[in-house]
Amino acid sequence: MIGSEIRRCWLVLGLCLFLAACGNGIPSSAPQIESPTAVIDTPTPALPVKPTFTPTSTPKPISAENRFAFEQAARLGRGVNLGNALEAPNEGEWGVVLEEGYFDLIKQAGFDTVRVPIRWNAHAMDKPPYTIDADFFARVDWVVEQALVRDLNVILNIHHYNELMEEPRPHKERFLALWEQIAEHYRQAPDSVYFELLNEPNNTLSTLYWNEYAQEAIRIIRRTNMRRMIIVGPGDWNSLWKLNELQLPEEDRNLIVTFHYYEPFQFTHQGAEWVENSTPWLGTKWTEDEASLGRIRRDFDIVKRWSEKNQRPIFLGEFGAYYKADDASRHLWTNAVARAAEERGFSWAYWEFCAGFGVYDREKQTWNEPILTALIP
Repeated sequence: MIGSEIRRCWLVLGLCLFLAACGNGIPSSAPQIESPTAVIDTPTPALPVKPTFTPTSTPKPISAENRFAFEQAARLGRGVNLGNALEAPNEGEWGVVLEEGYFDLIKQAGFDTVRVPIRWNAHAMDKPPYTIDADFFARVDWVVEQALVRDLNVILNIHHYNELMEEPRPHKERFLALWEQIAEHYRQAPDSVYFELLNEPNNTLSTLYWNEYAQEAIRIIRRTNMRRMIIVGPGDWNSLWKLNELQLPEEDRNLIVTFHYYEPFQFTHQGAEWVENSTPWLGTKWTEDEASLGRIRRDFDIVKRWSEKNQRPIFLGEFGAYYKADDASRHLWTNAVARAAEERGFSWAYWEFCAGFGVYDREKQTWNEPILTALIP
């Protein structure tokens, strides 16, 4: 009897070791990313079939202390940026004035969230205490109210603070003072109002500076908003390649990490007036060949692995293709990016609602169907 029991134990142990060895699929080193290939051909009149993606790894379980942040990130769902409005020097100067009806359209289309880019620094004093103009605060309040009454989540950020990017040290105090006022003003807002520290840190605002400023801003916000979800992204224009350099306060688990995605840039920004030498890119198409789809998979898998390792939820805060690309390519690319994000558990917000990248044509007062159906099939 004892001998039989021992033999059975050894058999069970051997089987366990064999199964453990088979399941130990550890990712290799970071993948090499191919250079984008421009394909010039005749526009396709019909919208091709949407690509599908297969996740490359089994998600790791979320720890209890991080569960609320992941739930709040998932709540953002599918969003759209209200671009070219409040981040203009003054609302309307870039052609967009926000209207109440826009929020109805956004809700009815099936979006969950509006990300509101805001140039707070254009509406605040240059000298201490850097007071934000009361009328401008009231305008932002109106936007928040329009979203909340329609059960839309709202993300408020600091956008186009160009002076901070160019001269970080002289503008640090003002940047922190802006967040102190914003946090105090919205301290009683519901959990569906999110703060995003800064859009696309770049230029002289290096990773070293940005890590310092971001952590100080988080501490200031926490004085009045202990549980508020704060969204923060890496440097170099919220690049996924800078995620490993992003330093966050380990004890603060109510943080969501964001990145932006516009690759291949020659496709998404062809003919963009603000991008130097982008005219030769006109006519660049995007096709759902394996190389193009593979690039998105590999890029997003890098973000997913970072998220799992650091137990931080992910929000894809911007992605979009400029209107000068053909509609069929824009549809394919937009769908591919949105689905790749969703299949890795990332919420997202498309750039943007009704301007050059727009999902809505405000002149025709109709949705840009190739983009809308790519975002919300």
